[in-house]
Amino acid sequence: MKQSEIAVVGGGIIGSAIAYYLAKAGFQVDVLEAGEVGSGSTQAAAGMLGAHSEYKEFGTSLYPFARSSQKLYEEAEAAIRSLTGIDIERRTGGLLKLVFKEEERARLLELCSLEGVTWLDHASLTDKTPGLAESVLGAVHMEEDVHVTPAIACNGFRSAAQVLGAEIHTYTRVEKIGKEAGHYQLQTSKGKWQAERVVIASGVWSNSILEQTGLGSSIFPVKGECIAVTNTQAPLRCSLFHDQHYIVPRNNNELIIGATKVENDWTTEPTLGGIQTVMEKARQMLPGIDEMPFRRSWAGLRPQTFDGKPLIGEHPEMKGLFIAAGHQRNGILLAPATGKMIADLLSGNDVSEEWKEAFRVDRPYSNEEVLL
Repeated sequence: MKQSEIAVVGGGIIGSAIAYYLAKAGFQVDVLEAGEVGSGSTQAAAGMLGAHSEYKEFGTSLYPFARSSQKLYEEAEAAIRSLTGIDIERRTGGLLKLVFKEEERARLLELCSLEGVTWLDHASLTDKTPGLAESVLGAVHMEEDVHVTPAIACNGFRSAAQVLGAEIHTYTRVEKIGKEAGHYQLQTSKGKWQAERVVIASGVWSNSILEQTGLGSSIFPVKGECIAVTNTQAPLRCSLFHDQHYIVPRNNNELIIGATKVENDWTTEPTLGGIQTVMEKARQMLPGIDEMPFRRSWAGLRPQTFDGKPLIGEHPEMKGLFIAAGHQRNGILLAPATGKMIADLLSGNDVSEEWKEAFRVDRPYSNEEVLL
């Protein structure tokens, strides 16, 4: 039987960031990943670090958590490069939240009270971003809402964790979890595993394990379909965002266009209708995108909780079992803060009481509307 001090179940960007911060804190860590590292929802993401653009969804209480994660990326970027030589492609330029109607402008101008957020009128905007639709009245520029390339960022966290002593075990699916004689017993596709403590961080696939621990089916999928095109026109320096749809420029001259929101759909193939939807939204923002060569399409499953907030914390009845899942569309943004929070909880360091309460894994069900 293999043994671990801490077993992290899931090797997406959340699990990889947790492994990095735990290894950095001096823990002996094993990551158990059902497939390849970062091969699930992580590689399907666009990679926006949208602490400001998601402000309304986070609310005033959780916005500081998102901002802390955004800032942690600056430290992580430098540390990962130093440890591994990997550039996570944290691309500056920020994000433009576009406005097409006067009522949108009135609502979004409230965000200009936040640090690093400014209003740009149509003339200023077209100078900054040629090719925008004439119907755009202006935009809120969120300078610090930059983006990374998710698969590369995940690989960076994973590689840095390995340099610090963590071990990664791919194609090791965790099927059952139990506790005997003070240790967790994990039944995996490669045999039995024993761990002193366990962190469940396998996104929407965490449900099967959560059910075994009495937490029920706390997470459901929200399918997102995306496409990529080659930008053959003026370089796009900022991500474009409107009505939960986006165009994100990558370093390889790709534009990532997304995304649909289909609840409780477990399929991971894009549909013709989904592709048509994201193309129509992209065309409204950047009309010239019609002339750009199509490269590929894909879909991913966002892990959604009943209230839109992730589950981050210790199981109320199983000491030493921690959950870090349900980050919905903000998994890339919240990965560093989640990793650090889990490491701090396991180390006995101070963690904001507000955050612990907001992310409680056994928090009561709410009927409040979830903003997807």
